[in-house]
Amino acid sequence: MASGGPRYLIVTGPTSKSWSYRYWKDGKERWHGLGSLKEVSLKDARLARDAARLRVKGDRSTAGVDIVHERRKAREEAKAVVAKVVLPTFEECAEAYIRANWSTWSEKHRDQWPSSLKRYAYATIGKLTIPEIKPSHIYDLLEPIWVEKRETANRVRGRIETIIAKNVDIDDPEFRNPAELTRQMREKLPKRTKRVVRHHPALPYAEAPAFLTLLSSAPGRAAAMLRFLIFRACRTNEAVEARWSEIDPPNSTWKIPGDRMKMDQDHYVPLSDPALAVLDELRDGRQGELIFAGLDGRAFSENAMLAVLDRLGYPREPDRVRVAT
Repeated sequence: MASGGPRYLIVTGPTSKSWSYRYWKDGKERWHGLGSLKEVSLKDARLARDAARLRVKGDRSTAGVDIVHERRKAREEAKAVVAKVVLPTFEECAEAYIRANWSTWSEKHRDQWPSSLKRYAYATIGKLTIPEIKPSHIYDLLEPIWVEKRETANRVRGRIETIIAKNVDIDDPEFRNPAELTRQMREKLPKRTKRVVRHHPALPYAEAPAFLTLLSSAPGRAAAMLRFLIFRACRTNEAVEARWSEIDPPNSTWKIPGDRMKMDQDHYVPLSDPALAVLDELRDGRQGELIFAGLDGRAFSENAMLAVLDRLGYPREPDRVRVAT
């Protein structure tokens, strides 16, 4: 109810009554609270109303202000300051995520996660808290590499999306991951050319025996790894990262753990006699956990077997070619 001038007593319940000053600013109706009826008398409410009206209208020396908007802005700024002090930065969240998953990752993941985030993400969003990150930040860091380094850009975006999702409230109905590849993001990023991938050249069946004979005489663990891969028709990374603890000789099986499989499920591979023979050649009681380790004890590069083919006089995988669309 009104109580003289644009001042109202707002009743929201049997015991809840408060004073409020109504005004208009830039065509919008505003309600500015003046205090509870229990704590603010009619006289004091009038004085508070007059002071508020003076601030809204201003005078010859001072422009008027929207006091409701000003108070809301001050509250949001104070909240942001508190959040910045309490919440970890994206870089801290990323490092915590990497530590939590380190023991389950392959050496390739251990190399790529920290280095890719440090190189492409931290400069833009590393010091921001999760609520401060906007889609425009993600666009800014992806745009320079979106076309020329498409696979890197895809992985970096996915890793950022994963880290952000890990650090938000699962029940927050208003949350939208700023790193999600939305339609808006796709439209803003540069257009990519379409890639046409040429398949690997196939060795004619009639030449296979001669090739395997030549390969069996090639020295080194990389050559042995290539023979093992051929006998089991597995993926390159699965052979490169194969471990002795995954081999079950009595049952002639190889258990590839889910973290190295696309479907994240353990995969059991039967081992043929030629594949077991390769393992017998390498087993000398002094080896480390990796089956096909280099001289430094670390895993080979995934290009090691291509280098073997080069030495034997066989062509490498052809380059991928791109055509404009």
